[in-house]
Amino acid sequence: MERKEFLRSLGAGAAFALTFPCLQGCSKDDVNGDIVEEPTGVDFTVDLSSQEAQALASNGGFILKNLVVIAKNLEGEYVAASQVCSHQSYDQVRFVDQSGGIFYCDVHGSRFDQDGTPLNQVDSSPARALKVYNTELNGSILRIYE
Repeated sequence: MERKEFLRSLGAGAAFALTFPCLQGCSKDDVNGDIVEEPTGVDFTVDLSSQEAQALASNGGFILKNLVVIAKNLEGEYVAASQVCSHQSYDQVRFVDQSGGIFYCDVHGSRFDQDGTPLNQVDSSPARALKVYNTELNGSILRIYE
Protein backbone atom coordinates (compact mmCIF):
# COMPACT_ATOMS: atom_id res chain seq x y z
CA MET A 1 0.00 0.00 0.00
CA GLU A 2 1.34 3.37 -0.94
CA ARG A 3 1.64 6.20 1.55
CA LYS A 4 -1.18 8.21 -0.09
CA GLU A 5 -3.61 5.23 0.08
CA PHE A 6 -2.61 4.57 3.68
CA LEU A 7 -3.33 8.18 4.72
CA ARG A 8 -6.65 8.12 2.86
CA SER A 9 -7.73 4.92 4.60
CA LEU A 10 -6.58 6.29 7.94
CA GLY A 11 -8.59 9.48 7.38
CA ALA A 12 -11.76 7.58 6.45
CA GLY A 13 -11.36 5.31 9.48
CA ALA A 14 -10.84 8.27 11.82
CA ALA A 15 -13.85 10.08 10.37
CA PHE A 16 -15.96 6.95 10.86
CA ALA A 17 -14.70 6.51 14.44
CA LEU A 18 -15.60 10.10 15.27
CA THR A 19 -19.04 10.20 13.62
CA PHE A 20 -20.34 6.70 14.44
CA PRO A 21 -21.04 7.48 18.14
CA CYS A 22 -22.94 10.62 17.14
CA LEU A 23 -25.04 8.72 14.64
CA GLN A 24 -25.90 6.15 17.29
CA GLY A 25 -26.67 8.89 19.83
CA CYS A 26 -28.98 10.67 17.41
CA SER A 27 -30.96 7.61 16.38
CA LYS A 28 -34.66 7.07 17.08
CA ASP A 29 -33.68 4.28 19.49
CA ASP A 30 -33.10 6.96 22.15
CA VAL A 31 -36.86 7.58 22.31
CA ASN A 32 -38.56 5.55 25.00
CA GLY A 33 -41.52 3.88 23.36
CA ASP A 34 -42.59 2.37 20.10
CA ILE A 35 -44.49 3.59 17.08
CA VAL A 36 -47.74 1.61 17.02
CA GLU A 37 -51.21 1.78 15.53
CA GLU A 38 -54.02 3.31 17.56
CA PRO A 39 -56.22 0.58 19.04
CA THR A 40 -59.58 -0.08 17.38
CA GLY A 41 -62.65 -1.89 18.64
CA VAL A 42 -61.80 -0.96 22.24
CA ASP A 43 -64.15 -2.66 24.71
CA PHE A 44 -62.72 -4.15 27.89
CA THR A 45 -63.15 -3.97 31.65
CA VAL A 46 -60.93 -3.31 34.64
CA ASP A 47 -61.75 -4.66 38.08
CA LEU A 48 -61.04 -1.68 40.34
CA SER A 49 -60.52 -4.00 43.32
CA SER A 50 -57.70 -5.85 41.53
CA GLN A 51 -53.96 -5.35 41.95
CA GLU A 52 -53.69 -4.10 38.35
CA ALA A 53 -56.03 -1.17 39.15
CA GLN A 54 -54.36 -0.13 42.41
CA ALA A 55 -53.15 3.20 40.92
CA LEU A 56 -56.78 4.15 40.18
CA ALA A 57 -57.60 4.31 43.90
CA SER A 58 -56.41 7.92 44.12
CA ASN A 59 -57.22 10.99 42.06
CA GLY A 60 -54.54 11.59 39.42
CA GLY A 61 -53.59 7.90 39.23
CA PHE A 62 -53.56 6.01 35.94
CA ILE A 63 -52.89 2.60 34.45
CA LEU A 64 -52.06 1.40 30.94
CA LYS A 65 -53.99 -1.47 29.40
CA ASN A 66 -54.54 -2.54 25.78
CA LEU A 67 -52.82 0.67 24.55
CA VAL A 68 -55.30 2.78 26.53
CA VAL A 69 -54.52 5.18 29.39
CA ILE A 70 -57.18 4.82 32.08
CA ALA A 71 -57.08 7.56 34.72
CA LYS A 72 -58.96 8.75 37.74
CA ASN A 73 -58.88 12.49 37.11
CA LEU A 74 -58.38 15.11 39.80
CA GLU A 75 -62.16 15.34 40.34
CA GLY A 76 -62.40 11.57 40.94
CA GLU A 77 -63.99 10.72 37.57
CA TYR A 78 -62.66 7.98 35.30
CA VAL A 79 -61.35 9.05 31.89
CA ALA A 80 -59.67 7.00 29.17
CA ALA A 81 -57.71 7.89 26.04
CA SER A 82 -55.45 6.27 23.51
CA GLN A 83 -51.93 5.62 24.74
CA VAL A 84 -50.89 6.23 21.11
CA CYS A 85 -50.10 9.90 20.50
CA SER A 86 -51.86 11.53 17.56
CA HIS A 87 -48.66 13.45 16.71
CA GLN A 88 -46.38 10.60 15.57
CA SER A 89 -48.01 7.43 16.94
CA TYR A 90 -45.62 6.78 19.83
CA ASP A 91 -47.19 4.75 22.66
CA GLN A 92 -46.13 7.22 25.35
CA VAL A 93 -49.29 9.13 26.31
CA ARG A 94 -49.79 9.30 30.08
CA PHE A 95 -52.11 11.16 32.46
CA VAL A 96 -50.34 13.91 34.39
CA ASP A 97 -51.50 16.15 37.17
CA GLN A 98 -50.80 19.46 35.35
CA SER A 99 -53.32 22.14 34.37
CA GLY A 100 -56.14 20.31 36.15
CA GLY A 101 -55.12 16.93 34.70
CA ILE A 102 -54.11 16.36 31.08
CA PHE A 103 -52.91 13.61 28.76
CA TYR A 104 -49.24 14.15 27.90
CA CYS A 105 -46.79 12.49 25.52
CA ASP A 106 -43.17 13.00 26.56
CA VAL A 107 -41.69 12.09 23.17
CA HIS A 108 -42.28 15.54 21.65
CA GLY A 109 -44.27 17.26 24.40
CA SER A 110 -47.81 16.89 22.98
CA ARG A 111 -50.47 17.88 25.52
CA PHE A 112 -54.20 17.08 25.36
CA ASP A 113 -57.25 18.08 27.40
CA GLN A 114 -59.29 15.27 28.96
CA ASP A 115 -61.68 15.39 26.00
CA GLY A 116 -58.75 14.83 23.60
CA THR A 117 -58.48 18.43 22.39
CA PRO A 118 -54.85 19.35 21.58
CA LEU A 119 -53.47 21.99 23.94
CA ASN A 120 -50.32 22.71 21.95
CA GLN A 121 -48.67 22.21 18.58
CA VAL A 122 -45.23 20.62 18.49
CA ASP A 123 -44.30 21.13 14.84
CA SER A 124 -45.63 22.90 11.76
CA SER A 125 -48.46 20.43 11.09
CA PRO A 126 -51.84 21.07 12.71
CA ALA A 127 -52.33 19.31 16.04
CA ARG A 128 -54.83 16.44 15.93
CA ALA A 129 -57.15 15.32 18.69
CA LEU A 130 -56.29 12.36 20.89
CA LYS A 131 -58.77 9.47 20.73
CA VAL A 132 -60.88 9.40 23.91
CA TYR A 133 -62.95 6.41 25.04
CA ASN A 134 -66.15 6.10 27.05
CA THR A 135 -66.06 4.80 30.61
CA GLU A 136 -68.88 3.20 32.57
CA LEU A 137 -68.69 2.17 36.21
CA ASN A 138 -70.81 -0.75 37.48
CA GLY A 139 -69.90 -1.59 41.08
CA SER A 140 -66.14 -2.17 41.05
CA ILE A 141 -66.02 -2.97 37.31
CA LEU A 142 -64.97 -0.14 35.00
CA ARG A 143 -65.79 -0.63 31.34
CA ILE A 144 -63.73 1.21 28.70
CA TYR A 145 -65.26 1.22 25.23
CA GLU A 146 -65.70 3.09 21.94
